[in-house]
Amino acid sequence: MKNIAIIGAGTMGNGIAHTFAQFNYNVQLIDVSQAALDRGMATISKNLDRMVAKEKISEADKKQTLSNITTYTSIKEGVTNASLVVEAATENLALKSKIFKELDEACPKDTILATNTSSISITQIAAVTSRPDKVIGMHFMNPVPIMKLVEIIRGYNTSDDVMKFTVELSKKVNKTPVAVNDYPGFVANRILMPMINESIETLYNGVAGVKEIDTVMMLGMAHPMGPLQLADFIGLDVCLSILNVMHDGFKNPKYAPCPLLVNMVMAGKLGVKSGEGFYDYSENRKAEKVAKMFS
Repeated sequence: MKNIAIIGAGTMGNGIAHTFAQFNYNVQLIDVSQAALDRGMATISKNLDRMVAKEKISEADKKQTLSNITTYTSIKEGVTNASLVVEAATENLALKSKIFKELDEACPKDTILATNTSSISITQIAAVTSRPDKVIGMHFMNPVPIMKLVEIIRGYNTSDDVMKFTVELSKKVNKTPVAVNDYPGFVANRILMPMINESIETLYNGVAGVKEIDTVMMLGMAHPMGPLQLADFIGLDVCLSILNVMHDGFKNPKYAPCPLLVNMVMAGKLGVKSGEGFYDYSENRKAEKVAKMFS
């Protein structure tokens, strides 16, 4: 197991590529967009520079990590020798199903196909392939090079060997794997997203302001950042997508997204990546200034 392909060069994809490359795996980073690949590689280089500055790695380590990554705009070319593929595309079932059909056709028969989905059914994704026993969830946390947790999600048909292998591989890249079963939202988002949604409801109902809600949760519950800031960091569109998956999956109204969240996403206020969410990021990426709508 030395060749690992990553599908998607966005925030999660480049973080996963960085992590495996840092541990001397040969990484094929794949995206349909050359511009996305260029941005992804620039992000990896910048993050490695931070590690060098903090003396966590050497300049030689940085160069070696970058040399371990090769970029491709073609799935077929990029996965030729892959023992494992980790898909990290947008949280959309139709897109993921399309990618997994293509991976199933292009990859060697013994290649394990993993998805970084944060909420979508592994069993449903696996069903479009001819190898459901080799499909598994690897839900990394953002930022991937720093966060230790990986949720390892067993689909209905995932084999014991694939489960064991994926757990052991996660340990080899200095992560803490936690095995969970395949239900909407798994563990992390099944607990986190209702909390974020309730925080948005609290704001929507006028109980308290953005800063006040976040301060209560940080000081009262020892959270490193408030739930509204965290929602901005994750992306409000991602939060909405996950809540919709859970609402559809459980048919329980407690997972219904707050109307304020729905409206913000429709208006393009997605958080850090759009420059505005609950906070204004036009001047910097820190949650220091509450968005004008809520101030």
